[in-house]
Amino acid sequence: MANVTIYSTPTCVYCNMTKDFLKVHKVPYQEFNVASDLKAREDMVNKSHQLGVPVIDIDGTIIVGYDQPKIASALGLK
Repeated sequence: MANVTIYSTPTCVYCNMTKDFLKVHKVPYQEFNVASDLKAREDMVNKSHQLGVPVIDIDGTIIVGYDQPKIASALGLK
């Protein structure tokens, strides 16, 4: 199973869509709220060079935004 990390904020619609997509496909993930976790925010920016959320890290592949085809591809989903 892939190691999935989501950097998100509580009010982000696309973050929630990403989490819903992962739940539907039964993909476990670790979530960091970058609105309140400064260390996680720093990690997210270092990985993605972005301040926007969601930032998804799938086994080292960084995806910025809710890009369902890229997420599915990185996870090996059809």
